[in-house]
Amino acid sequence: MKLLEQIERINRLHELIKHRRTGTPSQLAQRLNLSTSMVYKLMDELKLRDAPIEYSRQLGTYYYSRSFQMKISIDFKMIAEEELPE
Repeated sequence: MKLLEQIERINRLHELIKHRRTGTPSQLAQRLNLSTSMVYKLMDELKLRDAPIEYSRQLGTYYYSRSFQMKISIDFKMIAEEELPE
């Protein structure tokens, strides 16, 4: 379940950054139900994947400095009994 929670948090973070609605780091931590240090770790993880994340003190939000798309998903499929390996 932790993996799904992590994916949901990253997707939520991406949407907040994309729409410039993160608030300050502490506000963002509260929105994501994380510690501020964990928010910074998530940001660093995205930046390692070339996410152009910047912070505006004037606007009080994180934003993408250029166009950036991200998609993380997991698909589940029911497997028929005859498809299972023996």
